[in-house]
Amino acid sequence: MSRKQQRGEATAEQLLDAALRVYAEAGDQGLTVGAVTKASGVSLGSLYHHFGSIDGLLNALLLRWLGRLLDELVEALRGTRTAHTGIRALVTAYLGFVQEHREAALLLHSSYADRAGMADGRRLRDAQEARLSPLAAWARTYVASGELAPLPPALIESLILGPVIGISRRWLSGVDDVDLDEAAVILPERIWRSVAAEPNREPYGRT
Repeated sequence: MSRKQQRGEATAEQLLDAALRVYAEAGDQGLTVGAVTKASGVSLGSLYHHFGSIDGLLNALLLRWLGRLLDELVEALRGTRTAHTGIRALVTAYLGFVQEHREAALLLHSSYADRAGMADGRRLRDAQEARLSPLAAWARTYVASGELAPLPPALIESLILGPVIGISRRWLSGVDDVDLDEAAVILPERIWRSVAAEPNREPYGRT
């Protein structure tokens, strides 16, 4: 990589880091070109050169942190040997990420992220395909082995991550009745009951 390319990457990183700080302090309404250039010390021209617009910058920031979250979930599964322990690892990793990266978690669980997912969900998933594939393969493996219920992959994903996302949103909103450490102990068993295979149960959808 040339020095020019290295400088370009460093500038893009500065802008992304500054955008996250501004977003955490002021939300998406406060994430303006002026606020980001002031916080980063990077010129307006550089911002437009690297990201095209403030929306382009915010989309890049969202993809950056979604990728990091998915990387941590995939890594958490590597050391597990059963579906049961895999679910515990996923829940623990997700909630740990939210606690460790609160600013990024605010963005990932924001109304902006929801709107982006609704408007362009397929593109977002396609952009993360390399990271999502191991998670899907994990679920298929344990459905095939009979440990997970024979449910469609999208339902398994929702049953596992839905409660975790919900409790994360509640904690991030500032509600003081949520203890993520306690949730990391309780949720895995509750989730396991919802996705564990039932003996002699036919796959859903079959008659």
